Amino acid sequence: MIEIFKTNVESTAVSQELLAQLQLHFPSCKINFDLDDCDHILRIEGSEFCTETAVQVIASWNYTCELLPD
Repeated sequence: MIEIFKTNVESTAVSQELLAQLQLHFPSCKINFDLDDCDHILRIEGSEFCTETAVQVIASWNYTCELLPD
């Protein structure tokens, strides 16, 4: 399963911190940001993760994270 999220994360440093937090929640997933994309994409790929948890982790850092439709 692959989910793609639109975020307002613009800083590479912040994205690295968020990646570390997300990896704690989803250790078996491949997670990355594409900050060059206009939607500052967060991509999570794996068989076991919760989209709501991903949104909550990003929100806990005061950033927005919205699941993009297929």
